[in-house]
Amino acid sequence: MSGRNYSFRDFEKMTNKVFSRRYQSVGCLPAKFMEKEFWQEIACGKMEAVEYACDVDGSAFSSSDTDQLGSSKWNLKNLSRLPKSVLRLLETAIPGVTDPMLYIGMLFSMFAWHVEDHYLYSINYHHCGAFKTWYGVPGHAALDFEKVVREHVYTTDILSADGEDGAFDLLLGKATLFPPNILLEHDVPVFKAVQKPGEFVVTFPRAYHAGFSDGFNCGEAVNFALGDWFPLGAIASKRYALLNRIPLLPHEELLCKEAMLLYASGEFGDLDYSSAHLVSHRSMQISFVKLMRFQHCARWGLTKSRACSGVIPVSHGTVICSLCKRDCYVAYINCACHLHLVCLRHDIESIKSPCGSNYTILVRDHILELEAAAKRFEQDEQILDDIRRDKDANESPELDCIEREPELNYGRRDLEPEMHQPCLSSVHPTHSNSMLAQSSSIIDNNAGHHVFEKPILNPDKLSENLSRNAYESSVSSLSYDDCTSADQDRLHDSARRPFSGQYSDDSDTEIFRVKRRSSMKAEKRSRHDSLPLQHSGHQV
Repeated sequence: MSGRNYSFRDFEKMTNKVFSRRYQSVGCLPAKFMEKEFWQEIACGKMEAVEYACDVDGSAFSSSDTDQLGSSKWNLKNLSRLPKSVLRLLETAIPGVTDPMLYIGMLFSMFAWHVEDHYLYSINYHHCGAFKTWYGVPGHAALDFEKVVREHVYTTDILSADGEDGAFDLLLGKATLFPPNILLEHDVPVFKAVQKPGEFVVTFPRAYHAGFSDGFNCGEAVNFALGDWFPLGAIASKRYALLNRIPLLPHEELLCKEAMLLYASGEFGDLDYSSAHLVSHRSMQISFVKLMRFQHCARWGLTKSRACSGVIPVSHGTVICSLCKRDCYVAYINCACHLHLVCLRHDIESIKSPCGSNYTILVRDHILELEAAAKRFEQDEQILDDIRRDKDANESPELDCIEREPELNYGRRDLEPEMHQPCLSSVHPTHSNSMLAQSSSIIDNNAGHHVFEKPILNPDKLSENLSRNAYESSVSSLSYDDCTSADQDRLHDSARRPFSGQYSDDSDTEIFRVKRRSSMKAEKRSRHDSLPLQHSGHQV
């Protein structure tokens, strides 16, 4: 934004001059001293601006076989596509999400308080340069964090929405910074990590974080997701829908594909898995069963009420609901003009079709396979017990299916009378390989987000355009309008469970784990680097 162009070395020279003029030093200064300097500068300093080369496409990892880090699984160019990462199922890369980006900073360049898109995991590697200080709030305290921001940071004329999502909407802009003591004063736990060259920092789903650089440095970051992310990703997608924001990831499609892979492997009942794998599989199975039960009951209600005239199988990718911007993969509703796709979470009888025609349900062509997988997962009594507990705690409309129909008759042919007839001539299966729109006209590079066009369809090009516009997802594994904080807190119970099999040292918290490059094994971190900012009663 400054309009200046730098090579990496030119930027380093510029930042070192700024540092040496201020501190008459060319070396690193103690992290505690720099932390005091930073907040003093924020409060009443005289620096007019700093420059920060953030969101730079590319990677600084080597691809050479002789480079131990470059050829390892810790190479961030490959990490999001590893076998256990859900993002491997995306067929097109997303810069900054599946592909890493570089962050080249200088003295007091900072990153504002934020959570990752869709509450994904993130991993950041510090290639070189001065220390970087991180502040992190555990995911289970995210709503408390947002409440403090809403009540004690933002003024009422700034908030664009009411309730819990008012602050969340502004925080998505990644332009809010305030000192952590404001959080501590209101009993929100905050932790600090000082990242040095050769170290990784991992942030867990829904963990708010912020930080700054002590001088010139270069870092690199990318996202990833494990099976335990699905419930959290559902909450993020639901909140995007409440704010009418188009999601970045096809959450529902990823959930269905991951569930079918697990179902096909037959390994979901294997007790030999580590506890981390079991937690991951269980979270995904519960989310999938909830989704399929909701979809089944919603279609049953639409069919019995005669609100829709028929059911048509489809094979294209995810589409966007024209009302709430949720993604639709398993099923959605459409009218004859194909201009107003609607997810199953809306009262269809209250929607007026511009073309005046009846609505049709479009259902995934392998819906019977999806329901067979859900039925198989339900044979694990623990799955249904967990869902029943969720229903008792939250009275979720989506979970009412359990009481009305303890054993849903998945695959019932009278549910979808036209499902097994030949497809309409205007519907043609497509490969739907294009998960992400890539034309420069719909990518806002400055904002670092993808912006997707609204589906504009006609009967002759239904599948072709649906596939092109196919993109996001967000049908929560929750109910259609379960927007309560209790629901969010309940789902975050899974985020509080410890994850075994991960490197950690004695000072690591659940939310931040710093990894050493030297041995890829946990080393005992100094107390100076890892002391939590809050009182001992709040330590995780």
